[in-house]
Amino acid sequence: MVKLSVIVPFYNVQQYAPDTLKSLRANTREDFEFIFVDDCSTDETPDILARAERELPGVVHVRHQKNGGLATARNTGIDAARGEYLTFLDGDDWLAPDYFPRLLAAIEELGCDFVRTDHVVCTAKARSIARVPQGRRGVVLNPRDAILPADRSTSVDYAYAWAGIYHRRLVDRGLLHFTDGLRTAEDRPWIWKLHREAESFATVGLLGVFYRRGVASSLTQIGDVRQLDFIRAFDQVIEETAADRDADELLPKAVRTYCAIMAHHLGSIERFEPAVARKLRSLSSAALKRMPQDVLAEVMDSMDPQRASRLRRLRRRPTSARTVAA
Repeated sequence: MVKLSVIVPFYNVQQYAPDTLKSLRANTREDFEFIFVDDCSTDETPDILARAERELPGVVHVRHQKNGGLATARNTGIDAARGEYLTFLDGDDWLAPDYFPRLLAAIEELGCDFVRTDHVVCTAKARSIARVPQGRRGVVLNPRDAILPADRSTSVDYAYAWAGIYHRRLVDRGLLHFTDGLRTAEDRPWIWKLHREAESFATVGLLGVFYRRGVASSLTQIGDVRQLDFIRAFDQVIEETAADRDADELLPKAVRTYCAIMAHHLGSIERFEPAVARKLRSLSSAALKRMPQDVLAEVMDSMDPQRASRLRRLRRRPTSARTVAA
């Protein structure tokens, strides 16, 4: 019986994969499996993973013939997983020794659907701790109750899939898979679905994931068209939340978060390629028109003047039928 499946997507991370693999060696156990999903890397990553498959116990190595993005790679890993519990790690991050055994012990003791953890942010040599925005620790809660309030950072804003562990029953209920093909913000619809539909969760003060920030190949650092998938991701959040039984209560939070992310990208629009910047404006304008307008008006009234003004200008912008369809 496999107790824990660890899903690790890799894509062109030859510089960082050795650190990742070294940390996994310090987290092995005979009832753990490590599912490596090579998302059609074109550098030396496949060779590094082939060696690790021979040296590291419990490795299942899957290679995509076509690059599909992080969401698709994680889904491949979920489909291959045999464990009673599942967790994730990105191919350029790393772990503290014996972190996974401690994480597994935490969820087994609590007996809930999923557990969320803090993590260490690593920017060059600087280190800082990012905490789950949930004050009650080590207590089983209803995840739906952790979505609000709308005007504060809450558990749904802490969307990192690798900052936690998940019981297999979430897979069986169709709650753990990601939206196939999303290349950025893939964790936003995912975390919202977990909080709306799972039955129980907890937050624990366990540090052990080291998140490498500022990697040059990361999509968060690249101003190309893939970054615009945040619009598809948040459109899904809005659509699914609007169909929820508590839509009137939850939609202000979903719309506010969507607007905040949109304003963030528009505020740093100079980092995008010119054609992508134009598309960002047009797609954002169309997205604002798709949102529930009464909720949007209230959200913009509560935002700071600079961001609200930026969004209001876009909201008034004429939008072609072609852009709306996109």
